[in-house]
Amino acid sequence: MATLDRKVVRDLWALRGQALAIAAVIMSGVATFVMCRTTLESLRATRDAFYREQRFAHVFCALERAPLAEVERLRAIPGVVEVEARVHAALDLEVEGFDEPIAGEVRSLPDAGGPRLDVPYVLRGRPPDPTRRDEALVGDAFAGAHGLEPGDALTVVLEGRRQRLRIAGVAIGPDTVFQLGPGTLFPDFARYAVLWMPRGAVEAAAGKQGAFDFAALRLAPDADEPEVIARADAVLDRWGGFGAHGRADQLSHRYLSEELKQLAAMARIFPAIFLGVAAFLLHVVTARLVATQRDQIATLKAFGYRDREVAAHYLKLVLLVVALGVALGVALGGWMGRGMISMYQDYYRFPRLVWVLDPGVVAASAAISALAASLGTLLAIRRAAALAPAEAMRPEAPARFAPTWLERAGLGRLLSPVGRMTLRNLARRPWKTTLSVAGTAMAGAVVIVGTFSWDGIRHVIDHQFGLAQRDDVSVGFVGPVSDRARHELGGLPGVRRVEVHRTVAVRLRSTSRTYRTALVGLEPGPADVAAAGEGGPAAAPGGRLRRLLDAEGRPRTLPAEGVLLTDWLARHLDVRPGDRVTVEVLEGRRRVRALEVAGEVSEYLGAQAYLRLDALGRLLGEGPAISGAWLAVDDGLVPGVWRALDRRPRVAGVSSARVVLRSFQETMVKQMLTFVLFNTLLASTIAFGVVYNDARLALSERGRELASLRVLGLTRAEVSAVLLGEQAVIVLLALPASWALGWGLCASLVQVWQLDIFRMPLVLSARTFAFASAVVVAAAVVSALVVRRRVDQLDLIAVLKTRE
Repeated sequence: MATLDRKVVRDLWALRGQALAIAAVIMSGVATFVMCRTTLESLRATRDAFYREQRFAHVFCALERAPLAEVERLRAIPGVVEVEARVHAALDLEVEGFDEPIAGEVRSLPDAGGPRLDVPYVLRGRPPDPTRRDEALVGDAFAGAHGLEPGDALTVVLEGRRQRLRIAGVAIGPDTVFQLGPGTLFPDFARYAVLWMPRGAVEAAAGKQGAFDFAALRLAPDADEPEVIARADAVLDRWGGFGAHGRADQLSHRYLSEELKQLAAMARIFPAIFLGVAAFLLHVVTARLVATQRDQIATLKAFGYRDREVAAHYLKLVLLVVALGVALGVALGGWMGRGMISMYQDYYRFPRLVWVLDPGVVAASAAISALAASLGTLLAIRRAAALAPAEAMRPEAPARFAPTWLERAGLGRLLSPVGRMTLRNLARRPWKTTLSVAGTAMAGAVVIVGTFSWDGIRHVIDHQFGLAQRDDVSVGFVGPVSDRARHELGGLPGVRRVEVHRTVAVRLRSTSRTYRTALVGLEPGPADVAAAGEGGPAAAPGGRLRRLLDAEGRPRTLPAEGVLLTDWLARHLDVRPGDRVTVEVLEGRRRVRALEVAGEVSEYLGAQAYLRLDALGRLLGEGPAISGAWLAVDDGLVPGVWRALDRRPRVAGVSSARVVLRSFQETMVKQMLTFVLFNTLLASTIAFGVVYNDARLALSERGRELASLRVLGLTRAEVSAVLLGEQAVIVLLALPASWALGWGLCASLVQVWQLDIFRMPLVLSARTFAFASAVVVAAAVVSALVVRRRVDQLDLIAVLKTRE
């Protein structure tokens, strides 16, 4: 082993405490990078392979009803390679031992030849026999929620007809990887099912023999998707088309794509923060190591070692610390990545979802860490290489001590001699003190970044499920029904209040952007009719169970004319109050109208547009009609209302705010908080590493000085107070700075969660700041105990042998 290599080993052993602390910080950054990147690549590779093998379509067309002859017109569209026409029908299900209502959808399978597009992957069992009307494939998510297996029986109500089905197999479709019911934002596997049955059985039950109400299109690689969609709409308009759309708007694919985008962003942001802190720490450690080894550097150069050899020596030291951090980070990131994949498998249903550690990810994490560390220590290494031997032989000039401004202001007499020493030591090296404060502030800020999502999620739940959605039961109908249905709903036992709404699919256009969403017609509330100067309470049947709110949680007035947009949708379309948007209705007469943007509402789930129910009726050119209702129900009577509604053929689905909240908590909240938990643990590790590293460096720099104080008669407690008092002042100065820095980092990070499906607000509670401060203080206390023990063990004889 070369001489300098032996010196690297000795230096590492002497700095083992600091080296391990910095390696822990690097480990955190690498672990986050490996976890996110491997999970991302595993999901992406699995998705692409599954889509390819099961022939996932590119364009999807839903419509009222069209004869099968129209399939040839769709196939003739330039760029279309294959078309499969199907019949979809809503149904209700009953599972023994489960009393709550279950909605679902059945999809037809070809009677001969098997499906050519969106092919269900049979996990267990077999496809249904085309010659039988009582067999079905059941979606894996629903089967898993109820413990169903091939051979079990189900009772379904299809188009008002009750029948018993035998489960032939359990399957997953490429279009149901993330299974959602109509009009919902979160999955509920126990209360929504997808079934596949032979075409003859489905079309007979739905009364659509020789027809179809859904078409899937596969396109050529060079096809113009927007042009294909426009031509498909032109073909299906006369048959009640609801507007064709591509994969980007297919719900399952859309949710999965948004999740992949978030993972990619996390793989960039969190490792950058963690590795940035590590680079800062390495710079401080290397700079102070060079300062304490001036005589050694001079000796090396005097014996003929060149500048680049000295620089390479310190670079090796840094890279060995990096290598340890990378090795630990890859192992930890692999463990966390497997945990993330296991969690995703619960919600994103693939036949196989295997976590794979790509060597490219390991190489990238090592390269990024080495680059960050090298850049962070570049100045210190250059200083070591440029140090002249004669200059390095001389000890550094002793520091000049003088009364601090606090002492000059007359406050010095309030301090003990140890207190004055503490203040003067901090003041004589302002740059070192600033770096120590900055490092500790970074530690606290990283903890804030790792934990702030808890505050955001609590705010979303309070805002969305406490202030905006105040209903007990939500009812959706199969298509629009007469407004008279409100009276029938109001007559159900326990129902105290009914508010109805009408929802239609629309495409909103501004000057430069478009967005496909739902336009929701709401009944006006008391404040709405008062603002419009309309009649008394009878004219205000709404506004109590479903409220539109502004960013501060105050109810928003629903104007008599004009449309309200969610704040995200307004930003996406780049419109402001007073601007006009073009509303293209995607059903019925497909009317196109320009409406004024009357204002914005604050919502964190979905991106809808709202207007008055009567105004929507005029837009659609139809009489009073509704597509759903919200009910307020007496406590304890909700199950009875569910059962009463479950048996009505025009009811497509029934849910409650409690169920929606539970679905939200079990999907997005669980995913996000799992990630937050990992980051909190890693951020706390970083905080300890930063604070401990700073305390140990201070001890190594001041060891001779502290031992001299012991020789001069100061007690161990007084000597420890000098050093630990400095660390306490640094922590106290760093805490407010960490709050400000943490807030700024959170403000940048929250932009990752500004999606149309879900948006994270920037909310930081006192609890988050207190937790981050507690972590930093706890790290400081543990570090103080370690440092105090080392101060007590100082070798006083060695100090007396200090060279002149």
